[in-house]
Amino acid sequence: MWTTTIARCTLPSMRKRSSVLACHALRAEGRPRWAVATAATSPSPSLHLIWRQLCGYGTQAPTPLPSTALGNSPGVRQVRALEQERQLEVEWEDSRHSMYPYTWLRDNCQCPLCTLQSAQARSLLLSQLDIHTGVDRVQVIDNNRVSIVWPDKHTSEFDPEWLRKRCFSPAARQALQEELFLNKRMYWDSELQIPTANFEEVLHDDKAALAWLLALRRVGIVYLKGAPVEQGQVARLSQRIGYLRLTFYGHTWQVQDKSQANNVAYTAGKLSLHTDYPALHYPPGVQFLHCLSQAGEGGESEVVDGFHMAEKLRREDPEAFRTLTSLQVDFTDTGSDYCDFMVQSKNHIIDVDSDGRVVRINYNNATRDSVLDLPLHQVQAFYSSLKAYIQLMTQPENMLTYKMEPGDLVTFDNWRLLHGRKSYLSHPDRVRHLEGAYLDWDEVMSRLRILCKSVNGES
Repeated sequence: MWTTTIARCTLPSMRKRSSVLACHALRAEGRPRWAVATAATSPSPSLHLIWRQLCGYGTQAPTPLPSTALGNSPGVRQVRALEQERQLEVEWEDSRHSMYPYTWLRDNCQCPLCTLQSAQARSLLLSQLDIHTGVDRVQVIDNNRVSIVWPDKHTSEFDPEWLRKRCFSPAARQALQEELFLNKRMYWDSELQIPTANFEEVLHDDKAALAWLLALRRVGIVYLKGAPVEQGQVARLSQRIGYLRLTFYGHTWQVQDKSQANNVAYTAGKLSLHTDYPALHYPPGVQFLHCLSQAGEGGESEVVDGFHMAEKLRREDPEAFRTLTSLQVDFTDTGSDYCDFMVQSKNHIIDVDSDGRVVRINYNNATRDSVLDLPLHQVQAFYSSLKAYIQLMTQPENMLTYKMEPGDLVTFDNWRLLHGRKSYLSHPDRVRHLEGAYLDWDEVMSRLRILCKSVNGES
């Protein structure tokens, strides 16, 4: 079983805590070495290979970080109260130093009076917090814990590993954020070999499920083979994570050629590259598509790494990138399905966070509204910028094409990938039918963190 290979190859490093993944600066530009073997028209590498690639290949040297990010945290050598700075200085046994503001320490007291232990949630009210507090006494006590006595005689005790993990140094903060959110991505183009796993193994083996979700987060697309050729498998897979996202098209939906179609996906025509549901202000983060029957002719799927293309646009046409990240575009969707709907949104084509990192693509040509809420002088610039982005994505070297067969189930990042489909012809005995469903990244990341913890054997 490939899961045995995963355990043998990767669990020793995983036991150093899942934050070891944050210690690799994954390539942000260009093709990772593992993704360029051959042009892929169908998925091929198994997830045990992808796991090794995620944990080593296609990476640069590890970023220097405080050793807590690698587990086996050193103990506390001594602590010192710095009254003028109103900070606690902790010297670790490896001679490193960490600084903690008094206010933050008091706010995060872990005692039963200040923290609801059963939920690990703060009970201390902000209205009760003295944000200018000093300290009466600090010392290292049993089990190498840091004890602080506050002016009101309340006592807080902090576990050294808990403190070290929350060090305010830039390197430690970066490592923890990467551990929590896995924001690094592996970019790819037409030569990607899609990570592939067995559907039933993902359902029943935690290591297989963890490898699936890690690859989904890092690469953006994972193929599952061997699903039963009957409806209900996307819902079954969703239970491995949590629950499905309900939309106006239902918990699940049937992609078929329909008369009086209420969505362009329900036709046999070509679908241009798009993300699903930018007509919502919070589009679904993850999409499942299960092939129940494939068309007699055509119907090949097309995908492109929207984040990779956005970074290429940033380098090659900075003004176009600035336009697509700053101007909001109107999207709309009207009809009746699970219930009647008339949704309207305003989204950037490319969403970036406060650090300028691309975090979501919002683009669907079919539901891009004829309403364009822009000043006249920005209209042509918008069209020129969007055209430049689309031209990048539709270049053959950037687009991956594959054809699903009955029993194949593809899972992909709807915030990152743009997907499309070639037109098709159905025969009476071969009518194209896919079943689809959505989840949100919050649920997926929750399950990923839980699986990391359980597979790593953490309490």
